Amino acid sequence: MMMERSRETATSSSRETAMHCTGHRSVARSGKVLGWIRGADGGHYDPFFLRFKVGDDEMEASGLNKNVSFTYTEFILLPFPGVTLYRKILVIPFFMAYSLILALNLLIPFIIWWERNLHAPMYILIGLLLIMNVISTTTVVPQMLLSFLGQNRIFLSSCFAQMFFVYSAIMFKSVVFLLMAFDRFVAICHPLRYLDIINRNTLLQLWMAGLTRNCILVSLVVFLASRVQYCKSNLIQNFVCEFAVLLNLACGDISRTQLVGLMIRTGVTVSDVSLLLVCYLRVLNVALKMTKGSGRRKALRTCGMHLLVALTVYSCGFLSFIFNKVEESISPDSQNLSSVIYFLLPAALNPIIYGFGVKEIKDCLVKKLMSNICGQQTLVSHVV
Repeated sequence: MMMERSRETATSSSRETAMHCTGHRSVARSGKVLGWIRGADGGHYDPFFLRFKVGDDEMEASGLNKNVSFTYTEFILLPFPGVTLYRKILVIPFFMAYSLILALNLLIPFIIWWERNLHAPMYILIGLLLIMNVISTTTVVPQMLLSFLGQNRIFLSSCFAQMFFVYSAIMFKSVVFLLMAFDRFVAICHPLRYLDIINRNTLLQLWMAGLTRNCILVSLVVFLASRVQYCKSNLIQNFVCEFAVLLNLACGDISRTQLVGLMIRTGVTVSDVSLLLVCYLRVLNVALKMTKGSGRRKALRTCGMHLLVALTVYSCGFLSFIFNKVEESISPDSQNLSSVIYFLLPAALNPIIYGFGVKEIKDCLVKKLMSNICGQQTLVSHVV
């Protein structure tokens, strides 16, 4: 009896020593690591406080004592949770929308690259904007389609990577809008100095400045998100790992993190929109003073299109922001719908607006289409 008691004491002591030395341990179930347990006092914790839901992917953290911090490392994406039956059918409309977005947003940049007379800065910026649409949608939509098919697991590191690329593409769109506004401002307000100001070096310097700003701010947002512990749930009722969506699963005091994130988003949006409006208001003032004619109409039409595209993107972003802030008052499906509008609607409308609104691009598209049709008819006639 004494030997058995001493053996149990030795086993318990060695277990506590191992726990103390490791400092943190992975919590696993069915061979999968779901999170990490850390002890605030250097690694002491009681494993008997951990309780799991049998047969479920979600872990309860309420059984942990106050000295233990827990964070999930694997999440489940569940877009449109209100749709319980025939979820796989949702793949069809979203796949068709994604295919259309890819086709339109790649066609116009190809036309701009193919036609030498479209190598002016304004058209190059349009092509760059549409490429950003491809990047932002490709970062989000394939994962959403997989989640509809049941492949809905995503690691926390993958969430952060998705967040970085999505926000980088979105903020770079804002930089492109500013470059477009600056291009039209110089072209209309200072036409004699246009070639001296708008050149490859100037655009490259402005592009690098915007890229540096975006990388710093987006990296800061991702860093803030990575410092938070996510222990409320590992279920994300959305198709994208946005900053606000992830913070809804966070534990502890995250008020400072939310405040910094809000300041970054508000500061970037307000500053970019203000510069955009200043440029276009100045352009509008100069254009209205021009004598009536084709030059005046062209200036107003081109600037109106640029402003329409920019305001569409910013309006969809503002709508998504408001829906995330009032999440308790609306359903998760409504939040998902706002995210769909934010990510997909501008990407679908931009190439249509520029493809049919800019005369030079439309003429090149028609020319390319007619040449392909004539080539196919010639080939058929030869075969016959």
